[in-house]
Amino acid sequence: MTETTTHQVPQPIRNGHGATDNGPRNKQIDLQNPDILIPPDTDSGTLPNLKFSFSQAHMRLEEGGWAREVTQREMPIATTLAGVNMRLKPGAFRELHWHKQSEWAYVLEGKCRISAVDQEGRNFLEDVSAGDLWFFPQGIPHHIQALDEGVEFLLVFNDGNFSENGTFLISDWFAHTPRSILAKNFGVPEEDFSSIPTSELYIFNGRVPPPLESDRILSPTGDVPRSFKHSLDSQTPIRTSGGTARIVDSHNFEASTTTSAALVEIEPGAIRELHWHPNNDEWQYYISGQGRMGVFADSGRNRTFDYQAGDVGYVPFAMGHYIENTGDTPLKFLEMFLAPSFEDVSLAQWMALTPPEVVQQHLNLSDNVMRSIRREKQPIFRP
Repeated sequence: MTETTTHQVPQPIRNGHGATDNGPRNKQIDLQNPDILIPPDTDSGTLPNLKFSFSQAHMRLEEGGWAREVTQREMPIATTLAGVNMRLKPGAFRELHWHKQSEWAYVLEGKCRISAVDQEGRNFLEDVSAGDLWFFPQGIPHHIQALDEGVEFLLVFNDGNFSENGTFLISDWFAHTPRSILAKNFGVPEEDFSSIPTSELYIFNGRVPPPLESDRILSPTGDVPRSFKHSLDSQTPIRTSGGTARIVDSHNFEASTTTSAALVEIEPGAIRELHWHPNNDEWQYYISGQGRMGVFADSGRNRTFDYQAGDVGYVPFAMGHYIENTGDTPLKFLEMFLAPSFEDVSLAQWMALTPPEVVQQHLNLSDNVMRSIRREKQPIFRP
């Protein structure tokens, strides 16, 4: 389709249309986005940009690690969710804090300890590792601390305008509260607060925590009623001819009341079938492999985008789309929604469960195509 290989300079030419681009140009970006440089001839009309890479996001470097974010500022179409990619060194903290938005997280690598206390004083403390999720409701205070191998994770918040740089930090509050008020609040002398931080800590170094049971504190009101942890990678997947899907929402992770998701793995040559979501926009994070997504809006508008590990994708509400593995290794990504339940509509299933003469009169399909249409969903499909 691109009329090039990775060893050639791609040119915006397709079937005699277009012309060479001799520069100035960024050839590496063109190589990563062949379906933007040379769109399929089925692309038409104008759609917003539906891709942004974390590699283009500002990296906030701290003594204990780093953080970067993709919000509506970076991707204006992404109004429903925002994402943060964060890494902590062994023992380092994402300090005690809270925020107005709920926090859904997926551990990419390593291990960390998380804790929270809810509005009734019920507490939560667990260790999470690669493939695990956590969820903290809005306004609930919590912290994250890396264990002895460090940790990297993705955070997703239920507001496209959320910024990791605008959370409520315990160190920041102490620094901006008169010591006389601190003394009254805790019932100790003012001089006991002489060494508190003078500004926020955010991400800072700490000691690797002791074994989990050593850190547990018994609350007089007990534990949180619904665990804030879920092991997604160990969840039994939906297996199809082309890969797997693990769906997580409030039905199997009760604490996650605002955010639902699917962890999808597509084998080489397979696709995430033509479908759409009837309840909300889709925010994507690509973990490994490479693929492309075609998005159909309406009025003949359609665009195709290419994705690699670390990219964020987005599909506005109800727009039809597919995702194809264009590499030679599995394509793994998360699709997430600002909704308590995961919902999708399969194009093939819709057609199969509609009277066949109706479908044929619309599309003039052959009998062979009609016989092949699937009555059951196959979220990932390979003929």
